[in-house]
Amino acid sequence: MIRILLVDDHPVVRHGLRGMLDAEPDLTVVGEASSGTGGVEAAESLRPDIVLMDLRMPDGDGVEATGRILKRLPGSRVMVLTTYETDRDILRAIEAGACGYLLKDTSPAELADAVRAAHRGETVLAPSVASTLVRQVRKPAPPALSARETEVLRLVALGRTNAEIGKQLYISEATVKTHLLRAFAKLDVADRTAAVTTAMSHGLI
Repeated sequence: MIRILLVDDHPVVRHGLRGMLDAEPDLTVVGEASSGTGGVEAAESLRPDIVLMDLRMPDGDGVEATGRILKRLPGSRVMVLTTYETDRDILRAIEAGACGYLLKDTSPAELADAVRAAHRGETVLAPSVASTLVRQVRKPAPPALSARETEVLRLVALGRTNAEIGKQLYISEATVKTHLLRAFAKLDVADRTAAVTTAMSHGLI
């Protein structure tokens, strides 16, 4: 039997998942938790084979809980089951060690097969999630800004003038302009607004 722990803050979702999974002859739900912290505690107590983890919950999110579970129980496997599929959510979950990422519109049969695949050591991804990861891999690496260029752009984003930035960073206004011009060149933009927007889109500030 593959032993499964459900971690989701919605009782109705947990009840539905339990019914679907317990109907399979080789799967059994051994416990439930309604928060990230509760999921970590339940995993330590029950030592399940598979943890089905929601992402956004009170008292510790699913990504944080995933990392904590895998650190303490490296033999367990955590598979995300959520309604969210933003690039940031997907990347954070995979980086935390999740072995799979499925969406809650997955059919019962697909979910059961995914649990079995995860138990065999395979990685299981919803098609849209796999496409997102491929797109991320193909995306050019973000430009590398220096620490000072990043500081300057953060202050620009806050609406500071060059003179105000220079005063706050204890550098001359001319030096501020130099850092901005270098940042413009690296980001391939021509003005302050575009620089801030592009830097934010790359997660640089």
